[in-house]
Amino acid sequence: MVLNTTPRTTAAVLASALLLQGTAQAEGFIDDSSASLNLRNFFFERHFTAPGVAQREAREWTQSFIFDARSGFTSGTVAFGVDVLGKYAVKLDGGAGRYGALLLPRDSDGDPASSFGRLGVAFKARISETELKVGEWMPNLPILTADDFRALPQTFRGAQLSSRDIRNWTLYAGEFDKTSLRNDSSMEDLAFNGARSDGFRYLGGDYRSPSKNTTVRLWAGELKDIYQQQYAAIIQRWALTDGVSLTANLGHFRGRDDGSAKAGRLDNHTTSLLLGLGVGAHTFSLGLQRVGGDTGWMRVTGTGGIYLANNTFNHAFDNPREKSWQLRYDLDFAGYGVPGLTLMTRYVKGSDVQLRGVDDGGEWVRESELGYVVQGGSLKNLSLRWRNASVRRDFNASDYDENRLIVSYPIKFF
Repeated sequence: MVLNTTPRTTAAVLASALLLQGTAQAEGFIDDSSASLNLRNFFFERHFTAPGVAQREAREWTQSFIFDARSGFTSGTVAFGVDVLGKYAVKLDGGAGRYGALLLPRDSDGDPASSFGRLGVAFKARISETELKVGEWMPNLPILTADDFRALPQTFRGAQLSSRDIRNWTLYAGEFDKTSLRNDSSMEDLAFNGARSDGFRYLGGDYRSPSKNTTVRLWAGELKDIYQQQYAAIIQRWALTDGVSLTANLGHFRGRDDGSAKAGRLDNHTTSLLLGLGVGAHTFSLGLQRVGGDTGWMRVTGTGGIYLANNTFNHAFDNPREKSWQLRYDLDFAGYGVPGLTLMTRYVKGSDVQLRGVDDGGEWVRESELGYVVQGGSLKNLSLRWRNASVRRDFNASDYDENRLIVSYPIKFF
């Protein structure tokens, strides 16, 4: 599963080759390029409701600038390109007494930083439908998903080989060695439960049927000397009648400790099922999820759990032995003459949580999101989102209510 090179060495080779291509072969490199700047204004306010907590409120407000430039490829048998991801956030509000929204890192004096950011570059090379990418970017893999639920996105540094040369299949192999968290500008070692590793290696394959109605996913990953994890899933869509469809997403994770087991002995098997019934502008969803084994679901520190059925903005219901169910409703107001306006609301309840000192713990989350995307005029694609949530648990003092206001305006340069 390991690419026989280091990310920095491969990046240097690709960069040199790209320069040698010369301007005569740069037509596709330029013509197929894109560049945009996303202005993201993020307000986060959380009120802790459990009795006896020392801090009653977490509140932070930031203005972010996310620059995303992606080149095309040069011509020739071996084609080259480069992607650039720049991210920078400025504090508009948030003091040390209200820290905890995870929009900002802390300075050495303990106060939230006034600003932070970094620049990530990834070089890429392509032969036919096979691509090698080396550098820093945001992976979205079933077993490793960069988090983008705060001011700035999480990024990873590594190398990946992907191929679409086999019809209906996309195959992956890669390795990451460092990450920059969503509220930090530095590169850090990969970690899990406080244990650190120098590499996450993976193999994966996605099959999509010619009808596009069936997807099969088979993946395996290894956080060196901490854990191994396998994932299998099938996603199926049925068009029942005109305007009525049913979607089923069934996935299963299997994990155990790896090598020297720096995080201790691990044993986990997690199954999740998300069913969605679409009726015109309405979608009704049911999520069922069960965490088995002696430990909770495994993921690299800071990453998201969007491939679990009951993952939410706040929690993934992934504690040891936890069973959970979800009811969700989505409405697209385009069906009622208001394109761009959407509503989502859901309720997720978990039970049978087994933690140290906790037997049969329970929790629930209620979340809603109201969003609108401007459809035309000078502010076209400006999006506004309001997220409201309540979280309650009977096994720790982390009950809270929160609001998030997110305004995003993408500026497309080309």
